[in-house]
Amino acid sequence: MSIQEKIKADIEANAIILFMKGNAELPMCGFSARAVNVLKACGAKFATVDVLQDDEVRQGIKVYSNWPTIPQLYVKGEFIGGSDIIAEMYEAGELQALIKKAQG
Repeated sequence: MSIQEKIKADIEANAIILFMKGNAELPMCGFSARAVNVLKACGAKFATVDVLQDDEVRQGIKVYSNWPTIPQLYVKGEFIGGSDIIAEMYEAGELQALIKKAQG
């Protein structure tokens, strides 16, 4: 299985998944911590992938999404964005609706 296939399988296996540095309990960068805090504020049940554990995944997710930064949020297989986009969507009330629909 290629790294792209593995990433795709992880995304398809989880309604909400965050590719991040560290994990939900111990984020290893401010942007990842912010993304986790926003998701928790939405009451989201989400999976995480620690890109620091596997450099192939760390590089592969950037290729998969055509997005240069980590964290990256996927909801129902769709790439949502990084930390800034997640926070903006939360402030606009859009993220809460998306999370609710994904978990509904």
